[in-house]
Amino acid sequence: MTDRTATGAAASQDEARALLDSLPDTLPGDEILALNSAQSDIHTERTYDYNGWTFTLPPGVFRPGDTSRIVHDRLLDGTIPVKGRSYAAMGVGLGVEAVIAGALGAREVYAVDVHPDSVATAAAHYDRIVGDRSDTVFRPLVSNLFEEFPHSARLDVVTFNPPAVSRRTSDDPTVVRNVCVGAEIVLRFFDQIVTRDLLAPDGEIHLIVSNTAELKRIVGHAVDAGFRPAVLHRQTWEGDNCQAYLFKLIRHDAV
Repeated sequence: MTDRTATGAAASQDEARALLDSLPDTLPGDEILALNSAQSDIHTERTYDYNGWTFTLPPGVFRPGDTSRIVHDRLLDGTIPVKGRSYAAMGVGLGVEAVIAGALGAREVYAVDVHPDSVATAAAHYDRIVGDRSDTVFRPLVSNLFEEFPHSARLDVVTFNPPAVSRRTSDDPTVVRNVCVGAEIVLRFFDQIVTRDLLAPDGEIHLIVSNTAELKRIVGHAVDAGFRPAVLHRQTWEGDNCQAYLFKLIRHDAV
């Protein structure tokens, strides 16, 4: 079920705390494990289709799931605006977000992943589908979060679908990297943005996270770090208790 009731306006501090209190608790471990069965074909070559584009996934590159498609759809329909803006797709994987941003005329596209083969795959798809554009600079970057970003970088839009599932769902390090690193990766994400002053004055973060992760801890840390959240999209699925939230967050001093 889709729930798109938010206006996208950043909350006041009191509203942010009320939103935090309204979020669901993290699901029990057995439910998390049932919802996150490992992709048994991740070490094979596969394909993925989106918006009429076909993407080839080499072994080790993760196939987007339901939450990734929420981000893709919101980029494509303009809910997350990128035209003429500096945009960073964190955990870019096979490159769908980067391709959408390039096709829509982002001024600058950072395609970022800790996994070198994913960055190479995203770059190949971008080159094939989007190609050279005089109004867009494409920047593929192998980086653990923002560690390898240039100090001059100032981002208007950042999207992140983090591997924040709170239970280890597999012993395969490739699955762990893509699914269940835990909340700490998101806490470091916010801390690095603040410490390095990476957001432009009107910059926006679009974060998708579900109650398979420590949802309240993650959003609470963002609020404590000076961000104000709004829910752009809430997704549920019939037959389970998973709830996924797409948050828009901006810095308090930009409100």
